[in-house]
Amino acid sequence: MTRTALVTGITGQDGSYLAEFLLDKGYRVVGMVRRSSTTPYERIGHLVDRVELVSADLLDQTSLTDAIHDTMPDEIYNLAAQSFVQASWPQPVLTGEFTALGVTRMLEAMKKAAPRARFYQASSSEMFGKVHESPQTEDTPFYPRSPYGVAKVYGHWITVNYRESFGLYAVSGILFNHESPRRGTEFVTRKVSDAVARIKLGQQKEVRLGNLEARRDWGFAGDYVEAMWMMLQQDVPDDFVIGTGDTRTVRELCEVAFNHVGLDYREHVVQDPKFFRPAEVDLLVADASKAREKLGWTPKVTFHELVRMMVDADLERHRTSR
Repeated sequence: MTRTALVTGITGQDGSYLAEFLLDKGYRVVGMVRRSSTTPYERIGHLVDRVELVSADLLDQTSLTDAIHDTMPDEIYNLAAQSFVQASWPQPVLTGEFTALGVTRMLEAMKKAAPRARFYQASSSEMFGKVHESPQTEDTPFYPRSPYGVAKVYGHWITVNYRESFGLYAVSGILFNHESPRRGTEFVTRKVSDAVARIKLGQQKEVRLGNLEARRDWGFAGDYVEAMWMMLQQDVPDDFVIGTGDTRTVRELCEVAFNHVGLDYREHVVQDPKFFRPAEVDLLVADASKAREKLGWTPKVTFHELVRMMVDADLERHRTSR
């Protein structure tokens, strides 16, 4: 019997990779999208004829309940959010509405319309913020350093609460930074890979960045969506940290990306105070041993492979658009 998966945020980076993964597994995939005068389906353009789209909004409880009732999913992946950390300072209330309360609305809709479904919540390493220990595990205390991180902590704990209070199968994946050629250009990895391509092709001369010493655990989004699915296949619902355990600075990211096209990053990267965060998160690195042992999940794409993949994709895109 064909299983149905409902994916919020299907038009985002993770949603598009997850949709591909689930389709390959034989799922009926339903994507939840907000009604809009435009159709920004760039990341799922190649999948549009293979998925179903249903209109609903994380700000509107009734639309969520109706969407779940009408599609009767076996699995729900809640990936939709205001997902850019930098934007959460000028838009803290909106971030809270989508990224925190939106999770509650989804869980409440599932409780009413499909209580036997399995629910995945996209938690984030930004919840650890000013870290209490390194590397970070499922038991590391949270100390978020942005409105986004605070909202994600709420989303995480409300998921735990609905699991323990109502017996729902609801889990959170605490995913560390995961990137791809489908990452938005506002995120630092894609900002760098896109700039490298444009500089190599003579379309720009420099790229302005914030803190080059911030360290992150960067993996490939295509690897991480498999972990989401694995979490919903377990007998008992549980939360998992997902990451590589390999931490790199933004400076190293620049070095690898520029080296790939034969350039020296020091000639093109300019530090600009306007890109520094009001409260910086200096070091994030995952201890994903629980996911390795219980799920059998390991990342396949290395940091260097990821950066080269992203630069090559942006080079190709800019060459063909000229």
